[in-house]
Amino acid sequence: MRTTAPLYQTDIRSLPLLHSGKVRDIYAVDDDRLLIVATDRLSAFDVVLPDPIPGKGAVLTRVSSFWFRKTAHLAPNHLLDTAPEEVVAPEEADQVRDRAVVVRRLQALPVEAIVRGYLTGSGWASYQRDGTVSGVALPDGLRASDRLPEPIFTPTTKAAVGGHDEPISFDETVGLIGETLASRIRAIALEVFELATAHAEVRGLIIADTKLEFGVTPEGEPVIIDELLTPDASRFWPADAWQPGTTPPAFDKQYIRDHLASLGWDKTPPAPHLSEATIRQTAEKYREAERLLTAPA
Repeated sequence: MRTTAPLYQTDIRSLPLLHSGKVRDIYAVDDDRLLIVATDRLSAFDVVLPDPIPGKGAVLTRVSSFWFRKTAHLAPNHLLDTAPEEVVAPEEADQVRDRAVVVRRLQALPVEAIVRGYLTGSGWASYQRDGTVSGVALPDGLRASDRLPEPIFTPTTKAAVGGHDEPISFDETVGLIGETLASRIRAIALEVFELATAHAEVRGLIIADTKLEFGVTPEGEPVIIDELLTPDASRFWPADAWQPGTTPPAFDKQYIRDHLASLGWDKTPPAPHLSEATIRQTAEKYREAERLLTAPA
């Protein structure tokens, strides 16, 4: 029987646990493969919240898989065809069904590839300070939520659980991973963003920004890993509600960020508990984002 209870923490004994992140638990299948389980945990401001969002992990897995297939012609990704139920003990199948994937085991790069098409979030805060975002100079006079003249690549460091990602320039990215690899992930991230925004726009959605993560093969080739264009990794806005100078309602965890900010939380652990109504509304936003993104045009 399938369980519908929220999954906050996995308990898989048949495989060694390698890492428990903000949302995903990663297990070693063998030397070449990993099992990645998307739990129902939710993080905000780099802090894991104490309450799970029912069904969230399954939504993230389905949305990522949708985008991995849709962008496979632009760049390779880590997804394999192996069913996750095949690599765990039978009694553990309910923990992985619909919310886990078996993937290639790759060396993760220490940067996050962020692409911004609109000026919002930390990008807006940076622009207000000095007119730049991650070292990219932008035109004067832009407003919050303005569409940028063209999408920009604004990488960050990749922090451990409990840490904070820090914006870095492209030159600093080169210093971390080399010019060839930095240029490749920038090009791939921008191409994926261009395809995704065109797809979303005809479905009434704006992708304001998104985060990609990359691993490398033993030969040094970049591969998209982790998740792709999910509500956890992107800001999705309804196109009919977008108005420069304001912050549109979001189909992503910005709703949770705004809610937590209204509580006066100082963004350090422990995070406050969420109300039942907030949990329910958050789950609905994730499901609606999936419905809109994956619906026929």
